[in-house]
Amino acid sequence: MNRNDAEFIVQKIRTQYMEKDNTENDLDMLRELDAEVKRPANLFGYIFGSIAAIIMGTGMSLVMTDIGEQLGISNTMPLGIVIGVIGMLMAIVNYPIYNKILSSRKKKYAGRILKLSEKIMSEEEN
Repeated sequence: MNRNDAEFIVQKIRTQYMEKDNTENDLDMLRELDAEVKRPANLFGYIFGSIAAIIMGTGMSLVMTDIGEQLGISNTMPLGIVIGVIGMLMAIVNYPIYNKILSSRKKKYAGRILKLSEKIMSEEEN
């Protein structure tokens, strides 16, 4: 191990035992608040988008393969198109719903985040 690697490891371990000043604590709090704002919107977007993709894929599979015939459905084309369009519509509305959730969360937390960021900025100037 060269000297730079050793110094990096020592510094990393050392910082774990040093006391944090208020700016670092406030910055951690600001990061947590930002994550708290974005997490529900991201979670919804990923889950709803995945479900939409699965539904759209199911419709495509019914149209393009013989899975429907194996399930006992004689004419899979209309059913597959309807299911695929439903999945496609879900995928299309996913982003506007995501934006709506995110903007409402931003409005809810804006005061706290702006107040904390002003506090951090004023401490850095001093």
